[in-house]
Amino acid sequence: MKNPLNKRIFREIKAEAGKYIVIFLFMTALIAIVSGFLIADESLKTAYDQSFEKYNIEDGNFELAEKADSNTIKNIENEAVSIFENFYVEENTDDFDSTLRIFTDRKDVNKVCLLSGEMPESENEIVLDRLYAKNNDLAVGDSLNVAGKSLKISGIVALPDYSALFQKNTDFMFDSIKFGVAVMTEKGFQTMGDKHIHYSYSWKYDTPPSDSNGKEAKDMAQDFMESLSTKAILTSFIPRCSSNAINFAGDDMGGDRVMILTMMYILIVIIAFVFAITTNNTINRESNVIGTLRASGYAKSELIRHYMAAPVIVLLISAVVGNVLGYTLFKNIMANQYLGSYSLVSYKTLWNATAFIETTIIPIAIMMLINFVMLARMLSLSPLKFIRRDLKRHQKKKAFKLNTKIGIMSRFKLRVIFQNIPNYITIFVGVLFAGFILVFGTMFKPLLDYVEEETISNMIASHQYILKMPSETETADAEKYCIGSLKTTGDDFTENISVYGISDNSKYINADFSGEKVYISSAYSDKYGLENGDSITLKEEFGDKEYILDVDGIYENPTTIAIFVDREHFNKIFEKESDYYSGYLSDKGIEDIDESLIASEITRDDYTKSSRQLRQSMGSMMSIFWVLGMAVFMLVIYLLAKIIIEKNSQSISIAKILGYEKREINRIYIHTTTIVTIISLIAVLPIIHLLLNWVWHTMMAEYTGWIPCVVQISTYCKVVVTGIITYAVVAVLLMRQTNKIPLSDALKNVE
Repeated sequence: MKNPLNKRIFREIKAEAGKYIVIFLFMTALIAIVSGFLIADESLKTAYDQSFEKYNIEDGNFELAEKADSNTIKNIENEAVSIFENFYVEENTDDFDSTLRIFTDRKDVNKVCLLSGEMPESENEIVLDRLYAKNNDLAVGDSLNVAGKSLKISGIVALPDYSALFQKNTDFMFDSIKFGVAVMTEKGFQTMGDKHIHYSYSWKYDTPPSDSNGKEAKDMAQDFMESLSTKAILTSFIPRCSSNAINFAGDDMGGDRVMILTMMYILIVIIAFVFAITTNNTINRESNVIGTLRASGYAKSELIRHYMAAPVIVLLISAVVGNVLGYTLFKNIMANQYLGSYSLVSYKTLWNATAFIETTIIPIAIMMLINFVMLARMLSLSPLKFIRRDLKRHQKKKAFKLNTKIGIMSRFKLRVIFQNIPNYITIFVGVLFAGFILVFGTMFKPLLDYVEEETISNMIASHQYILKMPSETETADAEKYCIGSLKTTGDDFTENISVYGISDNSKYINADFSGEKVYISSAYSDKYGLENGDSITLKEEFGDKEYILDVDGIYENPTTIAIFVDREHFNKIFEKESDYYSGYLSDKGIEDIDESLIASEITRDDYTKSSRQLRQSMGSMMSIFWVLGMAVFMLVIYLLAKIIIEKNSQSISIAKILGYEKREINRIYIHTTTIVTIISLIAVLPIIHLLLNWVWHTMMAEYTGWIPCVVQISTYCKVVVTGIITYAVVAVLLMRQTNKIPLSDALKNVE
């Protein structure tokens, strides 16, 4: 015989259509977004991991001051490595402001992945990196003017050793807008001349390390660097384990997976508790029926299965629809998020059971478990208690006495708040989490604007020239300076710290360097928690010599991690001649030094590349956070406020009979929730601020460079206004709910 209770399941879903529609839409969207992300992430990450073998990616590269002869190469290869020429030239484009790093076609290591078009065949043809071409509106067949030469774009490629377009390994962020990589034929490459040529070499170990990015790889790289530095003059040394251009994309994809799953499970737990509270309200509302059924012989397990049926049906439908959307529409959307940031090789979609388990099986299991525990606890009461509608486990405490001097409407509102404290606490937690997501999604653009402004206003000079060899200039604003680099010490994470040697009475750095004082930038201080009087231990970039420096002052520069010392002190530290200098600081361009003597020029574009690229890469992702925060906010507020109205439906019905108008009833029940919501919105802001600073410092600790966590007051104001507007929509729905409560409810369930 079929269970007659089954007939109630779909009637219950229909009766609670508003609640179940909201949960269905939210769960469908959440599963679709996360499953789409995981499928895209897994497919792209697999292609990325396989690219190391498929395209024979280097174990590292180094650059020499001049081309090595055959004897030097043989001498280096005695260190159980194979050396490959990987020369490149860097030239500016004439049509727009950008720099191209041009290689010849690599046949042995770092092989080229052709995505569309054809590889160059003539000396006036070139293939471009996909992302650089996209960001600069270039396509196959277009012409590009580089260093005065007109080149035809014959194809679009991805270079596996440049999955993230870092121009310098020490840069905080890659730049796919004003920096790109390209490939030409050998003859085409020779036509570019050797004025801006870089003698770069790639190496492959004869016996590679067992852990490509672990301790063994780092130790092998350190040993090779120490040996190499005795055989040639190094200007750059980047092992694969330290290469941002190679590793950044892969590390980001792996980290994003953990972040997105953690966020999903937090949301699932919040929604599960909201779900459990709504189920608890249903149990309270139908306590007489439950008591009668228990007294008639229905087992507790049968009733648990019955009351779990409707939520499970809705969840299963959400899972099916969400997975269909995730594996089709959202998979492409999420893949484009990565392809809009990284120059990844070609990939194919991979379907995997792990994503299904993580996005569907586990969330449904969490929801069912929390609901089961709630139902089991509630239904453990005796049938008599259900029939009497006495569902309290402890004796009811005496109601809190309110001062009669308070107006009747105010007392009514306070009583509603005291009776629904658990629901309002849940609303507070939901507002906290939704507010955090909203702040994170809203703060990004103002933060990048702030960082860009601060970076420009704190530039040491409009132009920083680094010379290959000393050369004098007559430029009036030019001031000699030194630039070097040291590395932080640590097993898991190290980063390069720029060390500036500043001339006496400098017009660019206003600091007292007397007595060999050492200043660190405020960014350095903020990131590592350093203060005046602290000692810092650094080591040389290409070696293991350590330097211990005492901090004598903090120089205000919130976006650049650097150390500032007197130029004479710099030369002592790095054991240079007393009159040594690396280049010039100048607010005007220097034109009387031969370009072939200039190793690099750092301008405003170099300083702002981080904010420019982050705005390009993360803009759409921040919109997703903003929408997600609003959705969580609406869901939590609507469901819990709806429960409050349902619990008080009899009181609302009696109020209508007594002649209270709709407006007055809304003031009691809707306005009460409004007050709690607005207070919660404001009260969570300090908590969000503290939580955001902790999360930001934890996140930035693993990144090279520093972006200060500055949240504008306007951002918090926008979040509060967004919350209020979102709640206004919910309030309209709740008013419709109160208006629909019939007068007959006053005669039902009378205790």
